[in-house]
Amino acid sequence: MKLFACQACNQVLFFENTACERCGHTLGYLPEENDLSALEQIAGEDGTWRPLSKAATAPSYRFCANAAQNACNWLVPAGGDAYCLACQLNRTIPDLSEDRHLDQWRKLETAKHRLVYTLMRLNLPIVTRQEDPEGGLAFDFLGDPPDGGKVLTGHQDGLITIALREADDAQREAMRVEMGEQYRTLLGHFRHEVGHYYWNVLVRDGGHLDDFRAMFGDERADYQAALQHHYQVGAPPNWQDNFVSDYATMHPWEDFAETWAHYLHIVSTLETARAYGLSVDIHVSDDPAMQTEVAFNPYAPGRFERIAQAWLPLTYAINSLNRSMGQIDFYPFVLAPPALEKLAYVHNLIHGTLPA
Repeated sequence: MKLFACQACNQVLFFENTACERCGHTLGYLPEENDLSALEQIAGEDGTWRPLSKAATAPSYRFCANAAQNACNWLVPAGGDAYCLACQLNRTIPDLSEDRHLDQWRKLETAKHRLVYTLMRLNLPIVTRQEDPEGGLAFDFLGDPPDGGKVLTGHQDGLITIALREADDAQREAMRVEMGEQYRTLLGHFRHEVGHYYWNVLVRDGGHLDDFRAMFGDERADYQAALQHHYQVGAPPNWQDNFVSDYATMHPWEDFAETWAHYLHIVSTLETARAYGLSVDIHVSDDPAMQTEVAFNPYAPGRFERIAQAWLPLTYAINSLNRSMGQIDFYPFVLAPPALEKLAYVHNLIHGTLPA
């Protein structure tokens, strides 16, 4: 995630900030420019703002309608759509009259906006449900029904459902422990499920079924049977030798979605490391595998090896920092060569550089 600076006072700003703590300017995010800008309200035009990052003659902006619920800080052109691109993707939001739903929805929106930020940085196509009613991207944020049933987080033809209970930190952690997972976050859910959407867009509809099957396996295998087998038997022994997670072993679709999610984890975190000027250069060894400087744009096309060579030393360092604080590992995964090959496949798929 990029760092920003206030155009009025040069205070460092973060993606979700809505006001500068130093000078008090209201802040809004301009998605097309990937910039968080200090704002000046335009006199005589209620709710209309001029970004200080733009010339005084530039068009004016309003906040996305969801800013009224403190659920969004993105700007839209005045006179245009009421909702920003990220919020246009909502099909169903929680009933905000219910206790705790507003706080849960805000957490969901924070994760979704970070997801959309990354998709835009990767120049991935984002087609809304309004543009494509049959296969466009949309989100349902659903609470469990009163009859005792459970909403399942998942994807179907572009529609991503996120169970509202995932926004409850205690419930989500309890589910992580119960299911024996190494990692479970709201942002991880969004990144995984959107991987299924982009499998449809880039693999199925993009002419890459043959190379996908060569890398991940045949997705025509019975999904329900694979799901049942996974939860009855579990992952195969030594799954770490070939997969990014045990869930990735379940079916080729899940292998792809898990790999996709990890790729988004990696490039987003490397962008943050670059913004802070992070480097790793340990003093007890001159092993190059333990050294890195994140001085490149991880969203740019290029060889995936550059990303892997930066990522692995960074995870060693941050995992060690977490352990020093008594926290679980920041990245509790081992990336064996076959898993790195799958990550390279996702990288090349996104950037359109897979062999013809």
